[in-house]
Amino acid sequence: MDVQFVASIAPIVRDADATRLFYQDALGLSFEGDEGGYLFTHKLEGTKHFGLWPLSEAASACFGTTEWPADIPIPQASMEFEVADVAAAAAELTAKGYRLIHEARTEPWSQITARLLSPEGLLVAVCYTPLFHEPHTAADSPLVSM
Repeated sequence: MDVQFVASIAPIVRDADATRLFYQDALGLSFEGDEGGYLFTHKLEGTKHFGLWPLSEAASACFGTTEWPADIPIPQASMEFEVADVAAAAAELTAKGYRLIHEARTEPWSQITARLLSPEGLLVAVCYTPLFHEPHTAADSPLVSM
């Protein structure tokens, strides 16, 4: 098998209205298709990174401890949206009533992130990843060791 790229990601949603509000209104994504309630777009650029993130590492990135807090639902996946200004994006989400897990901050691997849970329980980040904006080789990547 020769996997070329991530072709699709689609959260499985329980509350279609809340989820649409989050992705369309809060994050500003547009959808040009709707097939029986399945909203989609082919106009959003693909992923630059695919990983298998241990829950203990996600907890450490979000909360500074390897244990996920018992009072916060455990996410089933992580999705990151690259933005030009993470602090502004985080402020916009907060102004729209979304509760951030953490404000904009620089991670040890140089990525700037602000994270929250989506209505369907995905760990979502608005982020700025310098690696994706500067010429680097894969060997230079601090994301390789995540």
